[in-house]
Amino acid sequence: QEPLVESGGGLVQAGDSLRLSCTASDRTLGTYAMAWFRQAPGKWRDLVAAISKRTDKTYYADSVKGRFTIAKNSTQNTLTLQMNSLKPEDTAVYYCAHTVRAIGLAAGEAGYDYWGQGTQVTVSS
Repeated sequence: QEPLVESGGGLVQAGDSLRLSCTASDRTLGTYAMAWFRQAPGKWRDLVAAISKRTDKTYYADSVKGRFTIAKNSTQNTLTLQMNSLKPEDTAVYYCAHTVRAIGLAAGEAGYDYWGQGTQVTVSS
């Protein structure tokens, strides 16, 4: 069983909204924080948003502040990313990630222990 499974990607037009979901297996018990990363072709995998499992404190990359919202449902063991006012530059493969380490919410991918397989988001102009 994969530790994290994303869903919800797709092809949309600029200005549209999309909601990504990530379901975690029991392998991720002990999670400290959860995050969404994205990777565009030819670019590094960048942090989009992160949330503390215990405090619900959040972090957003400047490029998505005010447009994206990260949320968790501990009962259902799910993580979501609501993306509004999408832009062509948001086009990327989006990954869900969990960490069991006490890292800062702005930490990069090296701070995360479990990853999903990724879901493609394409925004046309």
